[in-house]
Amino acid sequence: MAAIDWIILVGTLMFIVGYGVWRTKGSKNVTDYVLGGHDAKWWTIGLSVMATQASAITFLSTPGQAFHDGMGFVQFYFGLPLAMIIICLVFVPIYHRLNVYTAYEFLENRFDLKTRTLAALLFLIQRGLAAGITIFAPSIILSAVLGWDLKTLNILIGILVIIYTVSGGTRAVSVTHKQQMFIIMTGMFIAFFFILGYLPEDITFSKALKIAGASDKLNILDFSVNTTSRYTFWSGITGGLFLALAYFGTDQSQVQRYLSGKTVRESQLGLIFNGLLKIPMQFFILLVGVMVFIFFQFNHSPLNFNPAATNAIMESSYSEDYKILEEEHLVLESEKRMAQNKFSGALDLKEYDAIEDAKQHIVSINNKDKENRQAAQALISMADESVETNDKDYVFIHFILNFLPKGLIGLLLAVILSAAMSSTASELNALGTVTSLDLYKRNKKGEFTQAHYVKVSKLFTLMWGAVAIAIACVANLFDNLIQLVNIIGSIFYGNVLGIFLIAFFFKFIKGNAVFVAALITQCIVIIGWSYDWMSYLWLNAFGCCLIIVLATILEGFDRLLKNPPIEA
Repeated sequence: MAAIDWIILVGTLMFIVGYGVWRTKGSKNVTDYVLGGHDAKWWTIGLSVMATQASAITFLSTPGQAFHDGMGFVQFYFGLPLAMIIICLVFVPIYHRLNVYTAYEFLENRFDLKTRTLAALLFLIQRGLAAGITIFAPSIILSAVLGWDLKTLNILIGILVIIYTVSGGTRAVSVTHKQQMFIIMTGMFIAFFFILGYLPEDITFSKALKIAGASDKLNILDFSVNTTSRYTFWSGITGGLFLALAYFGTDQSQVQRYLSGKTVRESQLGLIFNGLLKIPMQFFILLVGVMVFIFFQFNHSPLNFNPAATNAIMESSYSEDYKILEEEHLVLESEKRMAQNKFSGALDLKEYDAIEDAKQHIVSINNKDKENRQAAQALISMADESVETNDKDYVFIHFILNFLPKGLIGLLLAVILSAAMSSTASELNALGTVTSLDLYKRNKKGEFTQAHYVKVSKLFTLMWGAVAIAIACVANLFDNLIQLVNIIGSIFYGNVLGIFLIAFFFKFIKGNAVFVAALITQCIVIIGWSYDWMSYLWLNAFGCCLIIVLATILEGFDRLLKNPPIEA
């Protein structure tokens, strides 16, 4: 990194922290601190909702996901717009009418204290883990490629977020989200156009898309009915719908964003804004990854993008075997360039038979390249089991550091760290709120002032910041980071969503039945995920349906015991 990169990176991060503290100092009551004074406009809500979901994992993992597996991941978000409509029609009016501070406060009004406490605890477990991962994700990757100390990075990111989140609460999170989203999308668009500019002169954007299509990177829709397949149209429209309903409708990190709306309409417009833009945004980020793939069809790429993995294998007894694979990789790269040039020439001449032959050749080379990379991963795993062999999360950062000009590197690193800060700030804000209001305030005897609860919320936010940093310092990579966050959510979200749907639509079911059903459901879902019964996306729908069925049965048994049939 050059001096200009450091200036841009440090200046951007300091501006976000300073702006957040300056704009939001002096919250005097719980409404100001937790709900931002109830004065947020719809565009602030929409951007804040998007920034909460779009963590650093999104901008590191998603391009790598597209590089390796194509655009199919976008199907994961197909249920999102429908979820936004349902939340706007059902969840938002109820939350605003009851004037709640947290989503779980509603559950006590509908059921009882123990159900509210259980839902709050499930949120704290899964969101506390996720907060650590959103800090860990950029730290592990930046430490690997830049040589920065991992724990120092974890602590630095955590402290920067804690400063303005503790100071200003929800309003600080919301106002900084706008700046962060602007920085993030500006950086991604600049990177996209630089990639296009780096392609060979005869490779236009249209031709690049055709090359990507020939390489099976543009297979967006998969209509196969396969519950073990991670990304299909059906898993997105069903499992993705349930996950989005649970995340945006019951997760306090999102609920708190739109509870800050000035009116019901402002909250609804903010969510619709997010629903309309989220899929195009994810599509664009995946497209960036596909363009990185096209770039590396004409330029050299490492056999494994994780530098730590390469160092581990080269220092082991398997280094000679790995060098043989690298030589094969160089041969395949040469064949790729020849095949792509042949395909490009056939496109120019519109020789359809030649186009099809070249396409089949490209597919064959890509399959060999995939096998070669898998063999390299197996060798790395044999050399050092502690090193992450899956390099999806390192693809985009490798391109940034090795091919983008000075200055732009600092901007893209600022994008990654800004995304980490935006999502972590929302999580810490929500974790502190739920702990102080759903657990501390509800179970603390005695009357206390508004200033007391503001102070307590700040202390719990600080505590969760320390917990998130601690989790980040002991975390390990798991396949693909964006999948890891979604897996953690899927294990808990379906159960919590089921509790809320019962509260909304099954008026005859009482608190005891829901509480017991939720405990049983959570155990079954965890066991099901452990034994890989189904793709994690289906866990949301499964958990949601299971708790509704169990609660209905338990309520029926309870009524039968209390009112046994009279014998003739």
